[in-house]
Amino acid sequence: MAHKLDESVREVNRITIIGMLINLSLATFKVFAGWYGHSQAVLADGVHSLSDSATDIVVLVGARFWGKAPDVEHPYGHRKIEAIVTIIIGGALGLVGLGLGYSSIITLNKHHENPPALIAFVSAIISIVVKEWLYHWTIKVGKKVKSSAVIANAWHHRSDAFSSIPVAVAVAASYFLPAWSFLDHVATVAVSLFILQAAWMIVSQPIHDLSERGTDETVVKRIEELSDSVPGVQGVHKIRSRSISSVYFVDFHVQVNPHLDVEEGHNIATSVKNVVLNSDIGMIDVLIHIEPYFEKNNELG
Repeated sequence: MAHKLDESVREVNRITIIGMLINLSLATFKVFAGWYGHSQAVLADGVHSLSDSATDIVVLVGARFWGKAPDVEHPYGHRKIEAIVTIIIGGALGLVGLGLGYSSIITLNKHHENPPALIAFVSAIISIVVKEWLYHWTIKVGKKVKSSAVIANAWHHRSDAFSSIPVAVAVAASYFLPAWSFLDHVATVAVSLFILQAAWMIVSQPIHDLSERGTDETVVKRIEELSDSVPGVQGVHKIRSRSISSVYFVDFHVQVNPHLDVEEGHNIATSVKNVVLNSDIGMIDVLIHIEPYFEKNNELG
């Protein structure tokens, strides 16, 4: 178990460090291109990329804590730290979006002395291509290691790619039609909306995790099916679960023949536990209560 956690932390660190270096490079280029190319939208997009670098650092630091194995003080592990880190990522992104939106709206009527230059358009196109590629790579790793923080970071990359699309369109229009330079401000507002949407997508899942929301009905049915497939199981009920990061803890009652001895009942419970843990439904721990099964007629009688 500890080896598996160490491997996951290494993968998280690797993809996050690569993403951080790419973000810093893109942010530097876009901030320069926005300043030199007279584009508020590209400058805002550069700040967006810079915020990506900040959240990369949060993930790197946080992974050292949530990747720890359970201990005496934290018998259920440290995965809730990941939910907290994910909310920090989303919150930081939301603040960036609000700030950019506000600054672009109050300067919407401001006249551009110089239209955006070609370098601003080129930087936006490069950002779209690089960040979409980085999104696909990061989300693949996030799903593999079942890390909500890494998945959140992947969506952060995609929001950066998507936000660069209206920037590229607006900068191109302003470059060829200087009278339309106001589109640069409009594109900045669009960037802020993309950022706010991404922020909500990021924080919604960990908020549910911290409130210990249970799994959906589809997974409950799957647990019942898996348990019923084990020889000796005569009924399953009272299934309860709670989410932590992208995994679940579950406990439920398994009914068996009332004439079995304790060891036989325990062996059935162990088999059920192994079947559920080894399935693809994302359970990290299973607690089973064994109880005797009686026919309804006997219960009524």
